[in-house]
Amino acid sequence: MHASCCSRNSRTRNMGDKPKLHYTNARGRMESIRFLLGAAGVEFEEEFLETRQDLLKLLKDGVLLFQQVPMVEMDGMKLVQTRAILSYIAAKYNLYGKNLQERVLIDMFVGGTSDLMELVIMLPFLSADDHEMRLKLMWEKATTRYFPVYEKVLKDHGQNFLVGNQLSFADVHLLETLLSVEETFPTVLVNFPILQAYKLQTSRIPTIQKYLSGSQRKPPLEQKQVQVIKEIYQLD
Repeated sequence: MHASCCSRNSRTRNMGDKPKLHYTNARGRMESIRFLLGAAGVEFEEEFLETRQDLLKLLKDGVLLFQQVPMVEMDGMKLVQTRAILSYIAAKYNLYGKNLQERVLIDMFVGGTSDLMELVIMLPFLSADDHEMRLKLMWEKATTRYFPVYEKVLKDHGQNFLVGNQLSFADVHLLETLLSVEETFPTVLVNFPILQAYKLQTSRIPTIQKYLSGSQRKPPLEQKQVQVIKEIYQLD
């Protein structure tokens, strides 16, 4: 894979004000949005929810359509629902395929990685017993249901990317998933050599490399952050 394959994404974006992201200072459901904006070469600002009152203010202001975050201010809109936000960003920055056939493939692949990422996102908030069960489920689903699919798709496709031969939303989300699962299970890709190579090559794309090494890429949650988040969202 050559860095030039994504030169269109490395250009400076001059398309109005920077998107403003409203969420806690943690990965959670906003991280996929940050990652996709980073891959598209789009600079963004963040306004963090630090207390319960910060969330209540957004609710009082009526800017959360379904009374929940993530919320992204972009192009004069206040966007909610993670998948809708991701689809909008992907379409706007040419990361959503060249036609409807490619778009539905992208949606299918993202659907699979989203299922796996849901297990990752909720892991820090589980009790000790549930945490152990979730770890087993994550390993099983990653190694027997999802990663074999992406390994085969890349092998059969014979290209550097999942759909067509250009970076898409599906690639960005798969890379995020690979990196996230690997943080929990460092050996999870040992039997998936194509995915190992894909992860390394995709991580070297200039915009993605910049995002992964930058300050807006959030680290894994620490326990003290978990408690703050539980208080903000009133999680049991």
